[in-house]
Amino acid sequence: MSAAALVPAAPAGRRRASRRGVLPGFGLTMGLTLFWLSAIVLLPLAALIAKSTGLGPSGFARVLGDPRVLAALRVSFGVSLAAACINAVFGVLVAWVLTRYDFPGRRLLDAAVDLPFAIPTAVAGIALASIYAPNGWIGGLVAPFGAKIAFTPWGILIALVAVGLPFVVRTVQPVIAESDREAEEASATLGASRLRTFRRVLLPPLIPAILTGFALSLARCVGEYGSVIFIAGNLPYVSEILPLLIVVKLEEYDYAGATGLAAIMLAISFGMLLVINLIQAWTRRRTGDA
Repeated sequence: MSAAALVPAAPAGRRRASRRGVLPGFGLTMGLTLFWLSAIVLLPLAALIAKSTGLGPSGFARVLGDPRVLAALRVSFGVSLAAACINAVFGVLVAWVLTRYDFPGRRLLDAAVDLPFAIPTAVAGIALASIYAPNGWIGGLVAPFGAKIAFTPWGILIALVAVGLPFVVRTVQPVIAESDREAEEASATLGASRLRTFRRVLLPPLIPAILTGFALSLARCVGEYGSVIFIAGNLPYVSEILPLLIVVKLEEYDYAGATGLAAIMLAISFGMLLVINLIQAWTRRRTGDA
């Protein structure tokens, strides 16, 4: 007789109770999930798409053919992509220092990472503009050399890096904390250099988290408005972002143009995030196979 046969079977009621989750059943939770997502996300997006379809292909072509719109698209998505790339590098560095090293003031520095989440974006924009303006603390240091930071795309880049950095840090930090240090020690014992250990042992498990933080930072940077308008200068064809141009269209009562710009921005953002998610899924499969 097998050992499994000697173990008494649990009562049917207990087996059903063990399969029962803490939350209500699938039907109720799924219904609440769909209702909440529809009310908060899907219905507003559907309304935007429905409103923008009134433009037609010729209307979208007219909106995209405007040189001012094309310049705002380049500034918004180009600078946002650059800021997300910078955050992907330095966010990992900050997360590594906060996780692997113990030093005086670490908790204070760790709390400072979340400041962009806590303070209003307008406050952050005013603070950055006052520091990097030609008469500011940092802007005044480069002004004698004929360089400007505020009221240029460089100022937009600094603002977007500031608001997007926490997304990378908080995404990568738990993965670094859970990483296996024995693998690092084994790699060092086998004679691998620090760079080789980082590339072969540490980096592969971090790549999915880095891509997730990169995507979150990029999404935040593309839609950022409050912290940018004060430091950008908002010069058409130079430092004007697309969200500000949408507001300008609304102030001019050009609702069709505003919805068209919003739909174009939505389509480009969705496409970029879709590509990043596909790369992330492929990376996870590669890491799992390895």
